Amino acid sequence: MRRLLCCMVALAALRAHVGSAAALSENGRLIGGCINAAADMHRLPPAMLVILLNVEGGSLGRTSSNTNNTVDIGPMQVNQIWIPQVAAHWRATAADTYRALRDNFCANTEAGAWILRQGLDEAQGDFWKGIGYYHSHDPHHKAVYLQSVLKQVLRLRAVAGRASGAPAPGPVVAANGPETSLQSGGH
Repeated sequence: MRRLLCCMVALAALRAHVGSAAALSENGRLIGGCINAAADMHRLPPAMLVILLNVEGGSLGRTSSNTNNTVDIGPMQVNQIWIPQVAAHWRATAADTYRALRDNFCANTEAGAWILRQGLDEAQGDFWKGIGYYHSHDPHHKAVYLQSVLKQVLRLRAVAGRASGAPAPGPVVAANGPETSLQSGGH
């Protein structure tokens, strides 16, 4: 069921970015395959990668400048400071890593998933802290980012509910804070 919800959320998100039904179908299979492979490889829920792709708002072949004189690269907006570590992870050169992050959706998604896994591991079981670490270790920046993540969770759940014709699943926020039902990838 969780995989089905993930695919419905991914499909709804793709509809906003792709034109024709044929292109949507082919792109959807390729993108879904990359997301699922990266999620499986790094023990993440695929829906979390879809959510981060929507929060980050990057696009293939593009970089975004930051106020700290760095750039974020590609769909997952991988910051350039990660290039040495990602290059070591891939056993690649920094130049090849940069090009792959910028121009290859699967590579960018895998790197983003790997970085997210680093944050989750560093947070030692605190799921939301680990998600925040994907963006920043600064408490203020992390809090603002987590608010954006929560907005996307709510938006994509509503889109998935409309696409399936079924009501969206129960609340995402419990009285004591965000629910952690996204912690497991259903594996």
